[in-house]
Amino acid sequence: MTVADAALASAARWVQDSPVALATVVGTSGSAPRQAGATMVVAGDGRIAGSVSGGCVEAAVVDLAEATLASGEPTLRTFGFAADDLFDVGLTCGGRIEVLVQRVGPDDGLADVAARVATGGAVAVVTVLEHPDRRRVGERLVVDGATLDAAPAEAARPDAATPASGATGLRRALQERAQAMLASGATGVVHCGPDGSPLASGVRAFVQTWTPPPRLVVLGAVDFARALAGAGRFLGYDVTVCDARPAFTTADRFPDAHRVVVDWPHRYLDAEVAAGRIDARTVVCVLTHDARFDVPTLTRALRLPVAYVGAMGSRRTHRERLEQLRAAGLTSEELERLHSPLGLDLGARTPEETAISILAEVVAVRRGGTGRGLGDTDGPIHRRSGSAGGRGVDDAYLSRT
Repeated sequence: MTVADAALASAARWVQDSPVALATVVGTSGSAPRQAGATMVVAGDGRIAGSVSGGCVEAAVVDLAEATLASGEPTLRTFGFAADDLFDVGLTCGGRIEVLVQRVGPDDGLADVAARVATGGAVAVVTVLEHPDRRRVGERLVVDGATLDAAPAEAARPDAATPASGATGLRRALQERAQAMLASGATGVVHCGPDGSPLASGVRAFVQTWTPPPRLVVLGAVDFARALAGAGRFLGYDVTVCDARPAFTTADRFPDAHRVVVDWPHRYLDAEVAAGRIDARTVVCVLTHDARFDVPTLTRALRLPVAYVGAMGSRRTHRERLEQLRAAGLTSEELERLHSPLGLDLGARTPEETAISILAEVVAVRRGGTGRGLGDTDGPIHRRSGSAGGRGVDDAYLSRT
């Protein structure tokens, strides 16, 4: 369970007794200590769960939370580097975060959202940050990841005005944006017009998503797979190890894998695709070292819309594998998606070091990193991940916050 998930669970319990204040990072820039979606909850009796800055501005946010509990009015506050005033509240890292603090009551649907997250469901909460009608700031829309056409559960502030003309178009537009962001696990800010038009402005909303953990599919029950499964689980992946050889493919050999499957890797991939269990966040690592497994498996994997496909092997093996894959009909564009030899150049030798090398490359691909030492690069340490949620998404992050 992530820090944000734990804060959500605490909020869902505490709100049954009395309203709580929910503080959420809705925007970041520079070397911000937390990503968008980081959450802290403050109860009326002083209990606190979660974090928005790792300690830099927590006390100030608690003060805002207490004021919000008293007034009921949502508050949007930006914290940056307090360079001008030694005693001002700010971030020592030099970054900037924008924090939304809002009061949530027992009838605002928070318990339902927490229940969906706890059972591995996909759900998004859309909160209006800016609107020409100030009374609509703070309105919330809950979007279930199961279907776009299902009527969303909407929890507006108790004192919010009756939605004005164009509210249906706006709700539909925000629902569609949230659904797109759920597909990639993105959390971030979207803009549109008061009627939902993507070509207009005036409305800014924050979309926070919760999705099941991304999958790491390790194909090949070799020694490296055991270390990769453990490191993948540590990073929050749902890990599967698959191999066609029963003697090697046992739960005892891979205690950190969530599931161990005896099957031909390419056949397993086909079945998972048919079942809808492979998505844009899935990582596929082929460790089999055998053309009988590698070629049919990579032929499937490189044609799937997954986040990463890597294959283990020497440079000579890689060259020979490329020729076999071309003979199997893969195009140059498809082959360019293959990370092989997989992993970053860390000088790794042991299976554990190799696992770190592989997942370091996965993180670099996922986050847009260079793989170079931070001391050899310029710019923000915590980089943005791009507009993964579709058109109109700003400050989007591809992490499960």
